[in-house]
Amino acid sequence: AVIGRAGAMAAAAMVAAGGGDFSDLREIKKQLLSVAERSRERGLQHSGKWAAELAFALEPLPLSELPPPPVLTEEDARDLDAYTLAKSYFDLKEYDRAAYFLQGCKSQKAYFLYMYSRYLSGEKKKDDETVDSLGPLEKGQVKNEALRELRVELSKKHKAQELDGFGLYLYGVVLRKLDLVKEAIDVFVEAAHVLPLHWGAWLELCNLITDKEMLKFLSLPDTWMKEFFLAHIYTELQLIEEALQKYQSLIDAGFSKSTYIISQIAVAYHNIRDIDKALSIFNELRKQDPYRIENMDTFSNLLYVRSMKPELSYLAHNLCEIDKYRVETCCVIGNYYSLRSQHEKAALYFQRALKLNPRYLGAWTLMGHEYMEMKNTSAAIQAYRHAIEVNKRDYRAWYGLGQTYEILKMPFYCLYYYRRAHQLRPNDSRMLVALGECYEKLNQLVEAKKCYWRAYAVGDVEKMALVKLAKLHEQLNESEQAAQCYIKYIQDIYSCGEVVEHLEVSTAFRYLAQYYFKCKLWDEASACAQKCCAFNDTREEGKALLRQILQLRNQGETSSTDVAAPFFLPASLSANNTPTRRVSPLNLSSVTP
Repeated sequence: AVIGRAGAMAAAAMVAAGGGDFSDLREIKKQLLSVAERSRERGLQHSGKWAAELAFALEPLPLSELPPPPVLTEEDARDLDAYTLAKSYFDLKEYDRAAYFLQGCKSQKAYFLYMYSRYLSGEKKKDDETVDSLGPLEKGQVKNEALRELRVELSKKHKAQELDGFGLYLYGVVLRKLDLVKEAIDVFVEAAHVLPLHWGAWLELCNLITDKEMLKFLSLPDTWMKEFFLAHIYTELQLIEEALQKYQSLIDAGFSKSTYIISQIAVAYHNIRDIDKALSIFNELRKQDPYRIENMDTFSNLLYVRSMKPELSYLAHNLCEIDKYRVETCCVIGNYYSLRSQHEKAALYFQRALKLNPRYLGAWTLMGHEYMEMKNTSAAIQAYRHAIEVNKRDYRAWYGLGQTYEILKMPFYCLYYYRRAHQLRPNDSRMLVALGECYEKLNQLVEAKKCYWRAYAVGDVEKMALVKLAKLHEQLNESEQAAQCYIKYIQDIYSCGEVVEHLEVSTAFRYLAQYYFKCKLWDEASACAQKCCAFNDTREEGKALLRQILQLRNQGETSSTDVAAPFFLPASLSANNTPTRRVSPLNLSSVTP
């Protein structure tokens, strides 16, 4: 009979969540309002808030269509007094007291609150002990003592198939906390089948899936909630194009007013470093939801990257007025001090954030960056390692570890961490350039060349890959390829419209001037030498070369015609091994430094 009941519950839930179909938005709104209420009854505030925010984005329902109150069973009626009392204690964070009065309750709702109170009591004691006994950088050996007992009790119920969707969710959380990842994933998938409307279970699943392959092998329920899950997991896995497509289709389906979706789109643009787009969406979000604190640390990262001091200062003051003891507020203030180069103060605020929530990923990574600025490499390494413990997909922490080991002159370690960062962000040129530099230090020049070429091919953010590639060719006496790289580099720099203050432009002109001089192409050589005169560090060399060219011309040396100026990239380096198109000799007439 028990098995039949669990199966019937799952089937009913599947029907309730209505497949992956968004045609009936009124029905979806009813489901959201109902699950928001059920989550709140069980003390699951975040899931309740998520459902309520989503419901708010849909059209209001008339009185006749509002969801009916949940039907009470005989057990619910018996436990009602104990549940009502315990829930009031739970809301006041008196978890042990709540659990004491719920002992022996049989109804699903009261049993869940009993187990959840015990779990949160253990978590609260663990966090208090962590904050009291350790600085945020020391490795906490503090464990939640309640977990093992909870696992034993919940697994018995699970075997007897007596757990509802919320119970399964809690069992999954306990397994995850005990590092039983495989079992946790299975339980969360089961929870999603039994109660597809509970966002908490989907979100936990997101945190455990590390790559697209794992995602393929999950048998997820076919419900409209799955679309939100996929959009979220794609963002987490850096599959941004797919994520943006999903969010666009959700907006088209009728969720255009959802602040949750708008914030997720902004985060997605932040992840692909489309900073202008992300900033404009965040500004729009702030107009719609001015007291929102979630995701504002991501917004502050964007303002930091753009060095927008006044805006960052305004954001920090604004969040301070709303709630200064929120993790995000501390991170925003930390970013503000970091932008003002007050790194000790910045680190202090990131530490404060971690005291509020030791599992807050962004603060660990940012604190690592601050310790790097303060040249405290051992503290930086510890902070980055904590970030990776919280989330193995955080490429910034892997990249940060690579940088710290680079400072410590440990290239093999460095290579390992940069490789991990590159696996997470295969199309980020910064990871590729860092990898190339590592290979160069280890004298693996062929690998280094591949990295620099790939960095150029995926769109070089910092415009350094070609220069590094050219210098490698110089080292290997491959002068034609070096010249070709410098030509491409100069074309790239000047095609931006704005000539960035690039130190390497003068290096490129100096090399090309000498190269053309060796090839006896006097016109090109003198054009490049004249460009050298515009830069302080190459001015003298440029003038000397111009004098030499003038001398040779006066002696009647003719410009060579037998050396072709265009060159080819080596076949091994060009994409797909197809020869690159010819690059014409540099036309300098249009280039003005």
